[in-house]
Amino acid sequence: MPDVLQRGPVRGGLPRRGVAPVTRPAPVAVVGPTGTGKSDLALDLAERLRGEIVNIDAMQLYRGMDIGTAKLAPAERRGIPHHQLDVLDVTQTATVANYQQAAAHDVEEITERGAVPIIVGGSMMYVQSLLDEWSFPATDADVRARWEAFLAQRGVAAVHEELSRVDPEAAASILPTDGRRLVRALEVVEITGRPFAASAPRIGEPRWGTRIIGVDRESTELDERLRLRTRLMFERGLVDEVRGLIDVGLREGVTAPRAIGYAQVLAWFDGEYDLDEAQERTFIGTRRYVRRQRSWFRRDRRIRWVDGNDPDIANTVIRGLDDIRMLGER
Repeated sequence: MPDVLQRGPVRGGLPRRGVAPVTRPAPVAVVGPTGTGKSDLALDLAERLRGEIVNIDAMQLYRGMDIGTAKLAPAERRGIPHHQLDVLDVTQTATVANYQQAAAHDVEEITERGAVPIIVGGSMMYVQSLLDEWSFPATDADVRARWEAFLAQRGVAAVHEELSRVDPEAAASILPTDGRRLVRALEVVEITGRPFAASAPRIGEPRWGTRIIGVDRESTELDERLRLRTRLMFERGLVDEVRGLIDVGLREGVTAPRAIGYAQVLAWFDGEYDLDEAQERTFIGTRRYVRRQRSWFRRDRRIRWVDGNDPDIANTVIRGLDDIRMLGER
């Protein structure tokens, strides 16, 4: 199977002939750090606004990677259509460019049906690529091969260190274990002579007029939530999930085995440390990722931030949206 994303589920259809077209509703994006409550808010908004959910978490694209990504089980989705979940095998490579194309198609089909796309997740470059129509620089096979050889010879830490030297902002936005994306960033920097982020569009009006909501919590509280979340993942069977994924090729994948939690359990299987250490490293890796997410999203002045502790958070968000009627609130 080629390494491309598949389109999410399609329900409903286009307007019948002779029926006046419905004004397309503007999407709502729910972004922010891991563990803040984005998924619950997205479900509440989808129920209130006649919405369908479009995932924008890179690791939730993978079939079978459920516990370690905190993916909602089908029974927890309240009957709301979800798109861009479970569209890749763990042996396939997730790319921002492929995601952008597939998710944009989903968003446009949802609006054609008169429903509201609720775009939810925290994968930073995926968010920007979708909402700002990121155009991707050309590749150079020779440059790419040279950096891939550097990765193979020196290891991912050395690649991350090199990117930190030439483009600190890009290094801060990419997981230090994600060798493929680190190599791509170095390739772009070398080809263009500019920082990796310079290839991204300038932040302006979001695509489709999307309203962008950011969810966050106080740092100490979020750390406690992340620690509990990590412990529950291990208690609920993350090790068995990884064991099953190894049988279907997890180790042969490029992006999937580097996901936080999965990488640490694989290292435990390899005898690098004990299971308690794997759990602690998963927590630490998640907390570091949250810091990168905060740094990235806080630069986007279009985001309207809300407190994840707000007991009436969905109504708070809806009251703050412009043109509520256009959004189709029930």
